[in-house]
Amino acid sequence: MPEKLVDAHKYKLWKSRLENNGLTIHRVDELYSRRTGNGDVLFSLLYTDATTPEGNKIPPICFLKGEVVSVLVCFIEKETREKNLLLVQQRRICDGSMTYEHPAGMLDSESDAAGVAAREVFEETGIRVSREQLVQVNKEPYYPSTGTSDEAMYMFYCELELSRQEISKYHNQTQGLISDHEYIKTWVVPFAEGHRLITNVNGLLLDYLYLKNTGDWDLLKQL
Repeated sequence: MPEKLVDAHKYKLWKSRLENNGLTIHRVDELYSRRTGNGDVLFSLLYTDATTPEGNKIPPICFLKGEVVSVLVCFIEKETREKNLLLVQQRRICDGSMTYEHPAGMLDSESDAAGVAAREVFEETGIRVSREQLVQVNKEPYYPSTGTSDEAMYMFYCELELSRQEISKYHNQTQGLISDHEYIKTWVVPFAEGHRLITNVNGLLLDYLYLKNTGDWDLLKQL
């Protein structure tokens, strides 16, 4: 039986955040929802009648997506210490172009962001990383589109030391779940070159946050 919107984890999380920040919710209309194969809510378009603590109406449309993760995978070549990005290449609905992004995915009804991050890296790139290898950049979520969506992003990175030969094995490999319309190829490039390929704002931000956290100021100057 399909999951009801009001029973969905991401809906409850969104609604509780609104209420915790003082909004009074009068009603929520479900305009459209897409569900997974087992009937769980994947995302929804909602019309919300709510009043702010200041007594104002809030813009009503929300694209309900929930929490997501994004993971920067940095290959460090053992011989030269050169840093390479492991990106995923695929076409996106924003403009239909071929995009280059960090591995990413939705938490859906889960709460273990690091566990989901590790799984997404494997599903999209074929490389196994443990949750212990992942460094979480932000403890509180970042909101990429505050005016129209509840999307809440947690960012991670990991560094993997490999030989040049080992690194090359992960380039131009077919990945993704066809059932989810994922047609992905992996793309391994030097860090600065990979940064210039990325047009996703979240991906660009994660590059800078990674370099800041690791103190790689020389590479930062190249971006």
